[in-house]
Amino acid sequence: MGRESVKCSGSLEPSKSDLAVLQYGIPPNKLPKCAGSYIRRDTSVQMSAGELRAPHTSLMPKIVTVAASKGGVGKSTLAYELAVLLDAPLVDLDWDEGGVTRKWGYRHENRVHAPMIEALAAGRTPTVLNGRGRKPDLLPGHPDFAERQPAPEDIATALSKWAGEWGRPFVVVDTHPGAATAGHGAMLAAHVVVVPVVLRTNELNALEGMLKEVADYPLLLIPNLVPRRAPAAEIRRLRRLVETYQAEVGPLVRDCRALGTRKRHAAVVAEQPAAAVYRDFVASMREVAGAVRRYISD
Repeated sequence: MGRESVKCSGSLEPSKSDLAVLQYGIPPNKLPKCAGSYIRRDTSVQMSAGELRAPHTSLMPKIVTVAASKGGVGKSTLAYELAVLLDAPLVDLDWDEGGVTRKWGYRHENRVHAPMIEALAAGRTPTVLNGRGRKPDLLPGHPDFAERQPAPEDIATALSKWAGEWGRPFVVVDTHPGAATAGHGAMLAAHVVVVPVVLRTNELNALEGMLKEVADYPLLLIPNLVPRRAPAAEIRRLRRLVETYQAEVGPLVRDCRALGTRKRHAAVVAEQPAAAVYRDFVASMREVAGAVRRYISD
């Protein structure tokens, strides 16, 4: 069987259909991805996506938001590598020290200015730092952003404006775990929300809570850090969540332990040839980037 999308259904033997969730994904649901009504997480006010960005066209920049309700699921790694593969500026809405800004090599303590905070306050488009092809171009985060987040709709409007003025096909946005106010704004602006999924009990609990709140968003679930022997009970639970909330599942990313102690700032996918220990990871990330492109083009 080729690597085509396969829908899990009762007609498949359970173990095969469970495995299909991870290996092949679920076809996209029929909900509109760019014209629906999105509900703000912190209120019952509804916002049309059309109020936040122009009508969807093949020429407009596409915003790819990477979000998760729980930390430790590989969110920032996915965002960092995807930004390089999509040739996209990477906007860091996370204010913790373990995010993409520090991975890039940027140290806020050595800088006088906080580019994103200042740009939001002035209503202007910031300049991204040049990653020179080996790292993503970056709009760095800052610890002060935790206390200086604009309202979700303001972040959504700013991201759409910046994307248009940067003039790149894609913009990738990394968010703080749990999304928070700014992260929810990034989800409002997104053409696709990439959600890393780890097959562990607490992580699936967090995913279920997220799906209850934002199932009508354009979600693409990416099974991440998947061990060679994936736990059967958690695979079945993921299958039930996918069927209940009609979410789409993209290609899986196998666990790569070498990433946990890697010190280089360059993206793994930018290194040619890839070291043997990273080859499966690089191949998986290329498949994820392809799934993101297909999701947006559907």
